[in-house]
Formats: sequence, C-alpha cells, structure tokens
Amino acid sequence: MSIIFQRRSIRKYKNKVVPDEAIEKLLRAGFAAPSARNAQPWHFIVINDRNILNEIPKFHPHSKMLSEASHGIIVCGDLSSERVRDFWIQDCSAATQNILLMATELGLGSVWLGLYPNEERVNALKKLLQIPEEVVPLSIIAIGYPDELKDPIDRYDVEKVHYNKW
Repeated sequence: MSIIFQRRSIRKYKNKVVPDEAIEKLLRAGFAAPSARNAQPWHFIVINDRNILNEIPKFHPHSKMLSEASHGIIVCGDLSSERVRDFWIQDCSAATQNILLMATELGLGSVWLGLYPNEERVNALKKLLQIPEEVVPLSIIAIGYPDELKDPIDRYDVEKVHYNKW
C-alpha cells in the first residue's frame, strides 16, 4: 500500500538517463496487468529519442515535461487482439497504472498523459510514430529521475463510499 500512496504525478526531471534494466522492469510491470479474458491487447512503444520526445508537446498541450524526461512509454491497445469489445481501454489503463507504480518503486518519477479518446492527439501520435491503423495509443507515461518531491497522499473520501445502493 505504501507505493500506492507514494505514487504522485511528477512533471520535473533531472538530466539523467534511466537505464535499460529499469525500463525493462517497467515494461514487465505493464505486461503483468490483468486483462479481460486474458486478451493482453497492449503494445508498448518506448521512446528515448529526444527529437520525438520534443515533438509530442506540439500536439499534446499537457506533455511539456517530455522535453525533460529520460523516456516516454506509449501504452497502446491492439483492437485486432481484443476479445471483448472496448475492454482494451480498461486493460491498457491497468497496464499504465502498473507501470506508474513500478516507477515509484524504482525511485523514478512518472506522470500519466492521456491520449485516447482525444482524436487529434491519437491521430497526431499515430502519424508521428507510424502506428498501425488497428492500434490505438491510450496513454503516454513520462519517465525520469524526479527533480521535485511530493508528499504521499491519501485521498480517501467517506462521502464517495456507498454500500449496497446509492
């Protein structure tokens, strides 16, 4: 539970490259996510090319931190492999969350940047990265060594808890 409460959105990064071994651990965490009927419809695009990382903020207004991040990981859903219509969204969201939690465990900073269902962002990224038609990018995760500290947070809200009915 401590990792869950420690995980915070980090938008400032040190000028330090995350090693390949850590990136592989992040990817393994993504692959470990649950998926509907075990379809595992995800694909991950790891971006460490500074030119590409700098290009994304031109069409995604909330992604400026990618210019400081060591890496970006794009979590995509392959519509041709889904077994239950539109559950790829939940599956890829679970993979995204696993990556965020593993980043925290590894002492890395990360932030979830939404793409889908914003068609403009999705289409621009598909064009930039030559993503096949049947694959939809759901999220970008900025990854790097944090250059800001945020305290753990507990957002429990009893007013939003209901038992048996509303």
